[in-house]
Amino acid sequence: MYQTLTNKLRDALTAHIREKYGAELPIVLERPPKIEMGEAASPLCFELAKRLKRAPRQIAQEIAGSLGKIEGVQRVEVAGGGYLNAYFERALFWTQISTSQSAVGSPLATRHSPLSSAKIIVEHTSINPNKAAHIGHVRNAVLGDTMARTLRHAGHEVQVQNYIDDTGVQVADVVIGFLRLEQRSAIGVKILAKEQRFDYYCWDLYAKATQFLAEDKTRAAALRGETLRAIEEGRGEDADVARDIADAIVSCHLRTMARLGIFYELLARESEILHLKFWDAAFEKLKKSGAIQYVTSGKMAGCWVMPWEEEGKEKTLGIDTEKTEGTDEDEIAQDKIIVRSNGTVTYVGKDIAYQLWKFGLLGKDFHYAKWPEAPKGEDVWATTSDAGDTSAPHFGAPAQRVYNVIDTRQAYVQEVVAQGLRGLGHTEAARNSIHLSYERVVLTPRCAAEMGYEISPEEAEKPYVEVSGRKGLGVKADDLIDKLEAATLDEVRQRHPEMSVPEQTQTAHKIAVGALRFFLLKFTRNAIIAFDFKDALSFEGETGPYCQYAVVRARGIWRKGAEKSSDMTSTANVAEAARILEASKPETARKFLDGPANNDLWELVLAAGSLDVAVDAAIGAQEPAFVAKYAFQLAQAFNNFYHRHHILSEADEEKRSFLLALTELVERQLVKALELLGIEAPEKM
Repeated sequence: MYQTLTNKLRDALTAHIREKYGAELPIVLERPPKIEMGEAASPLCFELAKRLKRAPRQIAQEIAGSLGKIEGVQRVEVAGGGYLNAYFERALFWTQISTSQSAVGSPLATRHSPLSSAKIIVEHTSINPNKAAHIGHVRNAVLGDTMARTLRHAGHEVQVQNYIDDTGVQVADVVIGFLRLEQRSAIGVKILAKEQRFDYYCWDLYAKATQFLAEDKTRAAALRGETLRAIEEGRGEDADVARDIADAIVSCHLRTMARLGIFYELLARESEILHLKFWDAAFEKLKKSGAIQYVTSGKMAGCWVMPWEEEGKEKTLGIDTEKTEGTDEDEIAQDKIIVRSNGTVTYVGKDIAYQLWKFGLLGKDFHYAKWPEAPKGEDVWATTSDAGDTSAPHFGAPAQRVYNVIDTRQAYVQEVVAQGLRGLGHTEAARNSIHLSYERVVLTPRCAAEMGYEISPEEAEKPYVEVSGRKGLGVKADDLIDKLEAATLDEVRQRHPEMSVPEQTQTAHKIAVGALRFFLLKFTRNAIIAFDFKDALSFEGETGPYCQYAVVRARGIWRKGAEKSSDMTSTANVAEAARILEASKPETARKFLDGPANNDLWELVLAAGSLDVAVDAAIGAQEPAFVAKYAFQLAQAFNNFYHRHHILSEADEEKRSFLLALTELVERQLVKALELLGIEAPEKM
């Protein structure tokens, strides 16, 4: 609602200045530091004064006197040396927001709706299918899921994709671990892959295989190259084992993410990019356009590279790392490769083909089939080389914008992909290829000790402890969720022994998920997160449980209010009665909102009506932390309101109805904000 009004104000000022002064300039609107100064302020007169060679305050007085009526704005005043301060019509703001629902409904409402011809694609999670998901992967998935929810809430058609790198080095290393290190047969791996904790087994095996291959780098290079080629070509035992490993691990990842309320429309297998000749088509385009070149001499002889002019120096760009594992410093050489001398394609080459497909620029499409082990109640589609299912949605429709959620260490790689698009002449697609980057997640020493890791006295004194998937050191996502749920369940049992066991378990789950998701979202994407159980689970401060408890408190007020309001029994619902009262009598709102004496109530109404501002900021800056900050600030404002006003014991029936309606409004807006964050508030805490 706040955004709607400020947009009206901005449009009115733009038109007025164009008509009165013949000038075009961007209108900046800011929230004043104090409510006494209005709800929106603009310094536009200072910029206009430079053009007109006049005093800013004089121009401001002219505009304030001649602007005319703007719906929802009570008045515009001049402040200071030339600011324009706008004051909203409080009763109108209240009536519109308290009697309306979101125009686009629930942020999840369109997740399974038919795909339109123009959409936004959010690709996230994209874990290498070679081991269990860890806490860093969870940050990726939570960021991507929240961005998708936020975009949907704003009315966009969004499709969520999860890229499955089933032909990469990490999968090859696990294949080598099974077939060479453990000497297992293909059928033996297939049987083992059906085990519940197969992803945990591969976690340990991957670390062993990495160590095994590190002992003889020359042999490792040959063995990896041979295995990668077999996997890419889909031939022999190596390819069969790689397929069984990847499929089983992906199903494990889907179950893990479903625990956090994270789901996908499409799983895009990298193998199909090769088998369906996506890469071949992209390769021909890149060669024909001159975007990549063949090297005939030197250390890169036999490779295809991407020349790129940057800051006056020619570089050759490419990468030989995988999507979510990050890039070590010693892996980034001056010269990067798109196609290796042995003919195998690096990840970046395949991703250029994938990005071209997302924008409808490749001239090819996948076949699709439902994933056989999708989480219960979910339809998850996957690319396939087979004939596919003719009832599948048309995933290949061109995207208007693509968000790739990948950690900040892959920024260079993502720029290579964008440069590949530019090299093919697709500058608009390159501009709309957005790298939603994020920093890594580490552990506080206390958290590392709680997870059972041995840390030295020196590490215990550091602000955080590093983790490494290659070394097998890290926090598996399921272990983290299990531990959060266990800690929360103990607390729930103590507070609510009257609950049934299923109720206690479900409550603990909601609090644990809320704690984890909020903790990972409240930090800006460029911040390194040091995870800590105690900090995340706290009911005080900027945490998920604090926001959830504000919702629970509001619901508690309603339950008690319903019992107390015997004179409202005919409406069956106190919230409905209060909304009807206020919608039909705007003068009631003026009575409790107008004037300086009611500023505290008005500020809470204004906060409740500002979710659209947080959503707009989150999308504009590609920063979901803005929504988390909004949820916390609204919860904080409501708790202050709760302590300041004795709602249920208010003697004035009319005021009590208004306070109850305000409580319902805050609850509704806070629930919406938490939904965008993927957080559900339990009934009791």
